[in-house]
Amino acid sequence: MGVARFALCKMASSLLPRMHRPSALRQMSVAADLKNSTIFRSQGLIGGQWVAAHDGKTLQVNNPSTGEIIADVPFMGRRETNDAISSAYEALNSWSKLTAAERSKCLRKWYDLIMSHKEELGQLITLEQGKPLKEALGEVSYGASFIEFFAEEAKRVYGDIIPATLADRRLFVLKQPVGVVGAITPWNFPLAMITRKVGPALACGCTAVVKPSELTPLTALAAAELALQAGIPPGVLNVVMGNASDIGDALLASPQVRKITFTGSTAVGKKLMAGAAGTVKRISLELGGNAPCIVFDDADLDVAVKGVLAAKFRNSGQTCVCANRVIVHEGIYEKFAEAFSKAVQNLQVGDGFTEGVVQGPLINEAAVQKVESFLQDALSKGAKVILGGKRHSLGMTFYEPTIVTDVKTDMLLAREEVFGPVAPLLRFKTEEEAIRIANDTNAGLAAYIFTSNVQRTWRVSEALEYGLVGVNEGIISTEVAPFGGVKQSGLGREGSKYGIDEYLELKYVCLGDMNRK
Repeated sequence: MGVARFALCKMASSLLPRMHRPSALRQMSVAADLKNSTIFRSQGLIGGQWVAAHDGKTLQVNNPSTGEIIADVPFMGRRETNDAISSAYEALNSWSKLTAAERSKCLRKWYDLIMSHKEELGQLITLEQGKPLKEALGEVSYGASFIEFFAEEAKRVYGDIIPATLADRRLFVLKQPVGVVGAITPWNFPLAMITRKVGPALACGCTAVVKPSELTPLTALAAAELALQAGIPPGVLNVVMGNASDIGDALLASPQVRKITFTGSTAVGKKLMAGAAGTVKRISLELGGNAPCIVFDDADLDVAVKGVLAAKFRNSGQTCVCANRVIVHEGIYEKFAEAFSKAVQNLQVGDGFTEGVVQGPLINEAAVQKVESFLQDALSKGAKVILGGKRHSLGMTFYEPTIVTDVKTDMLLAREEVFGPVAPLLRFKTEEEAIRIANDTNAGLAAYIFTSNVQRTWRVSEALEYGLVGVNEGIISTEVAPFGGVKQSGLGREGSKYGIDEYLELKYVCLGDMNRK
């Protein structure tokens, strides 16, 4: 055992008493191995150079399963962000002038490298974000799929020829890159939320400044290292992290940044939208959800239980498309609650490197306190906990998978995202009531329905005020379909052939007859 690994393993003895020592030692060993890998980076990336903060300040990246420090990364701010913007702006001209085929080859090489380092990236995601390794490996494949897809789509950015109204004119429409893109990404999918934005941006000739969450920057830095190894030129992709408000303000203030793309809370999205007005930037927002999951009385119960389980408890309930409200027909309410409880009881909670674990910790203490406050509000208004409902015996930020019945629409659990492993069950009598309850929210990202009636499938899907609808399926995200919401869940779409349009400007060219007298 090397000195570094020995030191890390020895640190495990300081963990909370409830944390299993073999688990902690295993995580320390994984962390030591990753730090010696070719993809591990702990500095910002500006102009192709790995750099510290100008003032030398750092921030700690912690493992949510153990609380241990994984690494220190630069605590950057406005000055470093402006340097990154300048670097991206300088690289824009040459990158955008490459042929689509040349950009495509770079992206394809990046995809290949991500997939060849799938295991390491998955381990890094589990270390800093907490999700089970199997789920983290799934995120790597999902995240890489956007790079692969947009590597191909780069060669399909087509313009138009418009029939002219005059015989001596020719009318053309060109699609050109919008310019420098500021991408602000969250902690719950530290790889996929970056690739879903940077993939289409780079494919069409834009350059980017990425600001990952300060909670999970290491995955972003590893992905950026692989981008450099893939031959993506210096300055095309830059990564800064640290003071979120200062970094955001710098991106908004700069006239060189022509596009902001953000995944995160609705409150922050509104601030970015207002700030982008100062320089009239293009903006894409993928914001919070309050996903309804409607289970009709004609649903296949086994399919419904399996689908709701996946839609609710993936990533410990920490996704914007998680089923936030399970709305069940009164005729099968008790039967569904019983079957669902049996399935949830079998969910194994623990650190992400333990075989069989399907639910890891919540990201931090604030997340646990939010779950507790939402649950307390529901209980005070008459709801009942039939499973879970408290912190897990493992300690730290682990929380028991929880089911709550007799939930009403005025409770916080039904009004806002809980962002945790809590499934609130609501009742409905008629199809019309189910649709009314589902649409009674400012959010409009994802919705799910379970039914065996084809006519109902079409009626309800069209009536739901959501950007995504899953029918008899709890996992619906894919790189080939447009992802995005309506109402206060955001603007624009990511993924699919539609996603690249968010990074393109249309230019109309009118060509007159040069020989005209």
